[in-house]
Amino acid sequence: MLIPLRPGELERLIPAVATGNQFAAALGNPQKILQRVMIASIGGVITLLISQSQVASRFYSLWLIVGVTILLYVLWSPIVEAGKRNSVLRAFSSVALFDGQISDVFTRERVEKRHEQANKRGELELVENRRTWMVLELVDEDGFLGQLRFPMEKNHQRIREGLRVRCLVFSNSRDFSNISALSDAWLPGQGLWVGEYPYLLRPAFEELCNRRLNY
Repeated sequence: MLIPLRPGELERLIPAVATGNQFAAALGNPQKILQRVMIASIGGVITLLISQSQVASRFYSLWLIVGVTILLYVLWSPIVEAGKRNSVLRAFSSVALFDGQISDVFTRERVEKRHEQANKRGELELVENRRTWMVLELVDEDGFLGQLRFPMEKNHQRIREGLRVRCLVFSNSRDFSNISALSDAWLPGQGLWVGEYPYLLRPAFEELCNRRLNY
């Protein structure tokens, strides 16, 4: 079942500014955090050194501001990244609340990273870091809607066929004949949230479902 959102509801569910969950997701893994720290440290130090030189003395205040901004890159970069991801979904012309079921559950192995590594004989070999992703096929009374994919965690093992699932559906067609994107999803019977990225403000979405679906 697809229920079109009313004016103003999408803005409450996916804000323009990053939420705490979105900031944490955009911050990334330890390797990505380290890269941001290195960029901020090197760029900030170089800029601050330039600001102390005689060449840049006339624009000391400007260089100082630039240097501090770069030093804070590790903080504002995830906010900008999350805001961009939010804006992609907020740009769709048609958004609806989906209330359906999981018709199938399966897993896929995805290569997260490839790198070359020397073996015991000194020969280079390709090493792949793989991660298990879970795939949910979603349906309602009108049939198949789409697939939701996300990295599998231990608590996802209790997800099975037939469970009720709710999420937002995005399209550029008013009749939703062509589904372009899905948000993260809520499984109300399990009290579980799943998805690759936490687009939705979860308490607000749960309240919307309780109000619009009389759950």
